[in-house]
Amino acid sequence: MATLAKGGRTNTLGFILRLLGGLPFLFVGFRFYGVDEMGRFAAAFVVIEIFALICSLGEKRGLAQRLTEGVEDQEDTPANLVFDALLVSLLFSGLACLLLITFPVIIFPSGTNSEFDMWMIAAIPAFALTEILLAAQAYKYDIATTVRARAVVEPWTKSILVAGLFFVPALASGGIALAFLIAIYAALVTALYSFLRTYGLPKGWRPRPRYLTKMTSRAVPLIGADVIERGTRLLDVFLLGQFTSPGTVGIYWFAKEVVSLPQKLKTSFEPILAPVITKNLKTGNMEAIAFQVRQVGFWIIALQFGIALTLAIPGEAVMGLGGPDIVGGTGALAILLSAEVIASMAVVSESVLVYIARKRNLAISVGIITLQGALTVGFILLVQHLGYPEGFQAAGAAAALFVALAVASLVKSLVLKTLLKAPVSNWRWALVWAAAPAVIVGFIFTEFTPEWVEIIIGGPAIFAAYFWVIWKLGFDESDKVLFRKNVVPVEAEDASTPEAR
Repeated sequence: MATLAKGGRTNTLGFILRLLGGLPFLFVGFRFYGVDEMGRFAAAFVVIEIFALICSLGEKRGLAQRLTEGVEDQEDTPANLVFDALLVSLLFSGLACLLLITFPVIIFPSGTNSEFDMWMIAAIPAFALTEILLAAQAYKYDIATTVRARAVVEPWTKSILVAGLFFVPALASGGIALAFLIAIYAALVTALYSFLRTYGLPKGWRPRPRYLTKMTSRAVPLIGADVIERGTRLLDVFLLGQFTSPGTVGIYWFAKEVVSLPQKLKTSFEPILAPVITKNLKTGNMEAIAFQVRQVGFWIIALQFGIALTLAIPGEAVMGLGGPDIVGGTGALAILLSAEVIASMAVVSESVLVYIARKRNLAISVGIITLQGALTVGFILLVQHLGYPEGFQAAGAAAALFVALAVASLVKSLVLKTLLKAPVSNWRWALVWAAAPAVIVGFIFTEFTPEWVEIIIGGPAIFAAYFWVIWKLGFDESDKVLFRKNVVPVEAEDASTPEAR
């Protein structure tokens, strides 16, 4: 638990830094380049991320199991196993790039902003390789590299360049695309540097077609789970790009980016949770796994709920950062924040199901994303038929996501509870008691202060009121390990005792 807490703390700090680094990109992008331009970029970005996840072969979680188990060939080193994944990923990435170059309408349904936009396709191999390298570092409990690459180098490179390129006449029209592409490769270099220092170069490594084929086949359920889990957060943007205007996509994507902090909190513990789970699975300690799921699940939902209240209560002021045209997406922002809170149980459950029930988890995920797709299209068309404006179309997509994630959390937690034969729920009534003072504080700031005060002072005040109550009423001694640097770990065999609970 101490290892999980340390990894979670580091990654959570990283996502806060990532949000702060990404805000200038949003502000400059929407204010300088325009809502339509950012909408076209968003439509392309979600396609790139989906293809990159496919090309990363599910190694974000699968690599931990391969490194734990090893292979029959005793001469293999950890670096060799990672290079196996890197090679296959490069091959898949090449095919993905070729497909998108041949059929650009997939990635640019509403056209491009400039001739530089096609270069965004080249981000796919860099994105995929970075995911694998960071997973390798996480196996060594190195989360700091993920923070440097994803939370510092990538967002700040993107934010600085998108502003700087706007003032270069020859490159201004492609500033968004070029800033994004360079930032992705900067993150790859950062991850590769740390990987080589930790693992070194492979020794006696050579491509082994039979083993690589077996590895790829085994990864299919993980690829499906990763793509579908992330796809539920991207499908709505993709479908909006197909059925609505770039402006609607831009409004919705701004809200999605604001929600990225509580969304990423769910995955804060994944890199460090994977090796912990695989090692407990190897010894058959299911009660310890259930304890870790309950504990980490509560940490996530407690932090997520506080951040959701902080961003949703002054929602109009937050959306106004992107300009007056973006404020219409405030309803979508509130629904998206609620969706991420309710989805926490699904993500934590899936972190175990991908190892003990891969095919069943994949089948559930396919059903969930199918439900989401049908609801998204249905809600968008209904809103358009009723003649409501763009903000309502965005809210319809958000509502579809909320319903899909709620169903996913219910089904996956029940399946995991059955398989582990132990409770896994992360719900505690203290969440309700903590929300009450936060709502009161938020009401005071939204009603009686200007917007800039709502964000700068009101937001932290809302979170402070919430956190004080949740700390007093919700966190017991085993929970407070998340906020301590020097702790005595809770032993796995003690996980079922009242003190551990």
